[in-house]
Amino acid sequence: MVVNRQMINFWLLDGIDDVNNFEVRRSTIDYEKRHQKLAATEAAAAYPSAMKEEISLGFKRSYPDPENHRERKEIVVKLLSQDPGNYSDAPTEGIRRVLEIVTEQKIPRNSVLKTDKIDYIRLSTTVATNALLERKGHKHALLITHGFKDLLLIGNQSRPKIFDLNIRRPPPLYSTIVEVDERVTLVGYTSDPQAEEHAIQFDQDGKVTKAYSGKGWDGEGSAEGPGYIVRGVSGEAVRIMKRPNPDVVKRDLQKLYDDGYRSLAIVFVHSYTFPDHERLVGDLARSIGFTQVSESAQLLPMIKMVPRGVSSTADAYLTPILREYLDGFFKGFDEKLKGGHVSGARVEFMGSDGGLVDLDNFSGLKSILSGPAGGVVGYALTSWDPKKKHPIIGLDVGGTSTDVSRFDGRYEVVYETTTAGVTIQSPQLDINTVAAGGGSCVTFRNGLFLTGPESAGAEPGPACYRKGGPLAVTDANLLLGRLIPDYFPKIFGKSEKEPLDVEASRVAFEKLAEEINASHNGELSLDEVVYGFIKVANETMCRPIRALTEARGYATSKHILASFGGAGGQHACEIARLLGIRTILIHRYSSILSAYGLALADRVYELQEPCSTFYTTNNRPSLLERLDKLTNDVKTELKRQGFEEKRIHVERMLNMRFEGTDTALMVLAAPDGNEDYEDAFYKAYRSEFGFVLETKSIIVDDIKVRGIGKTFDNLGESVYAEVARLTTNQVDKSKADSMYSVYFDHISRVDDTPVFLLDNLSIGDTLEGPAMIIDRTQTIVLVPGARAVLTSKHLYITLDS
Repeated sequence: MVVNRQMINFWLLDGIDDVNNFEVRRSTIDYEKRHQKLAATEAAAAYPSAMKEEISLGFKRSYPDPENHRERKEIVVKLLSQDPGNYSDAPTEGIRRVLEIVTEQKIPRNSVLKTDKIDYIRLSTTVATNALLERKGHKHALLITHGFKDLLLIGNQSRPKIFDLNIRRPPPLYSTIVEVDERVTLVGYTSDPQAEEHAIQFDQDGKVTKAYSGKGWDGEGSAEGPGYIVRGVSGEAVRIMKRPNPDVVKRDLQKLYDDGYRSLAIVFVHSYTFPDHERLVGDLARSIGFTQVSESAQLLPMIKMVPRGVSSTADAYLTPILREYLDGFFKGFDEKLKGGHVSGARVEFMGSDGGLVDLDNFSGLKSILSGPAGGVVGYALTSWDPKKKHPIIGLDVGGTSTDVSRFDGRYEVVYETTTAGVTIQSPQLDINTVAAGGGSCVTFRNGLFLTGPESAGAEPGPACYRKGGPLAVTDANLLLGRLIPDYFPKIFGKSEKEPLDVEASRVAFEKLAEEINASHNGELSLDEVVYGFIKVANETMCRPIRALTEARGYATSKHILASFGGAGGQHACEIARLLGIRTILIHRYSSILSAYGLALADRVYELQEPCSTFYTTNNRPSLLERLDKLTNDVKTELKRQGFEEKRIHVERMLNMRFEGTDTALMVLAAPDGNEDYEDAFYKAYRSEFGFVLETKSIIVDDIKVRGIGKTFDNLGESVYAEVARLTTNQVDKSKADSMYSVYFDHISRVDDTPVFLLDNLSIGDTLEGPAMIIDRTQTIVLVPGARAVLTSKHLYITLDS
């Protein structure tokens, strides 16, 4: 197994030189020479919208010192993610440079790289996310059941901005619609109190043994009207009213092809249980030459046509863009790379649900949260202790936004999300985002201090970037002493060799302070004005944390805060104090944790089928039998991908709801071996809504099996166990690299705040706030009352009460 070897790891992340950190998305490479193999992990995550101008891609590589194999040397390589004058693809160029260093052989630039020394490459990207946010996806057509052409435009009639006077609904993703004259319907009706008694019954071969006997039966055939009766995938009786005419469909498809369309989304009524018509049309489309065909039943075989349909259009819109990006990446390597693990190096991709998938299973729909998912995996696996079981809050503070998530032993997954006005039905990590980050603009309007949602971006950037940009949170941190120009790279100005411009930030804030004092008839100092904006930013970042904890019945103060992202260290202590959290974890690679998480992530393969049956004592054996079949299929696939039986973990779930409701919960039974899904559903429902409907029957909408191929058996000693056994050493101020004037709440300026370099500290060293800790990728602010202990992988910070 690859995971048992010790080799090079490329954890690459396309990132942006934005605001609080000049290496917001760096990469880490860990190398140990063995079997002459290299393992590559690559993550490419580009931020959306205006932050495209100054994107950089960095590598940090460590490898054994030839003179002392117990020691490790490190090399940092940094390059622009877009530099067409020198190379066509930044990730490929980065891997080329590292291969040159490791193999000690010259490799010509833009040459095709051989993969015989590469074991695997792991990639996470926000290419699809950016295309969705900026509406720059692929032109495609929607094929839908005749009479339903306006369905996705009408949507589910939700009105989130009901009081807006000028509501502007986002336009649909598809460019044109073709109605297909086909129709199927279900026999019976859902609110029938005697549904099981009246239902059609089939034998094992799918032949009708008992006709429908409920309301609407015409008294002659097997259902309410004419049509051929078949058993759907979910077990429901389906009446085929009209089959699509292949000749007519082929004529319509050819017209679309002649008009330049190469991508299609196919959405038919009830295709989740009867996908035959979608398959027929899909096969015809591929025979004509369409390169992307997104069949809704194949992507996500779940009830609810609107989200299933929108998800299909999103996949048809995004997957071609994603494939174009990946084709450009693969062109930099020999043919073996696309062949998979059997013929050579394998490529793995981070899915939105936090699991790795192979090239065949990666699509635009599964990559919406590919970028931030790596960070969630990174903090979850490095911060969680299965013995202590302290729940973790992940705080990812970047340039334009802050991403917040929660981990309590399992990734929290949602199955329906709205991104850029598009409601998508696909499993994704539950990540809450708020428009507050280092690049968020600070303004004073209507007597209020405001931070965001507007962002200075990377071009022109904050005022201190010497490009005439607006005031931003970065400028505030700079004036308060929480960013130190001497420790920041000199990459600004026209020459790109100048330091941060403190004076530009000061002049702009002095002007703003005059306006604020004039409106308040008061006399706030410059520091108080500047820190006022930091307080607003901190409160804004706390908002999604409270939504994930207090709003769901969890005590925020019982959590541990895992801070990462380029700007996380500057705000972590104050945010934790606002939330009543006492412990903060900042990983050594916190500013590149999305890439680091890729190295730790597990391979995932899952199967799902619709069900539509009641959860009863009589039906339970058949449900478990279907789960067993899916379990065997999932294990077989993971074994094919190279995982041994002992490395495969399986999660068996039922998507359950109370009869008469439309809110289903994906339920995982308690790990006691009994698989009591009813009890698990009651507990999950009560936790989510605060009550249960005791008199209602339970319906199972879907069955799902998720197989996990474990990358590591365990990740070693937890940070909590390490802290408990460490012999600590109080570090004196005299060992600081310098002193700097820093502003702190309640105590104002501390002119002799010690500034420590992380690389100069040893495991067990303890620091007391106020202090600053700086490494090559971030600045960490220790507020008064904070105590930090350096462990092998973390900075372990505790706050006094």
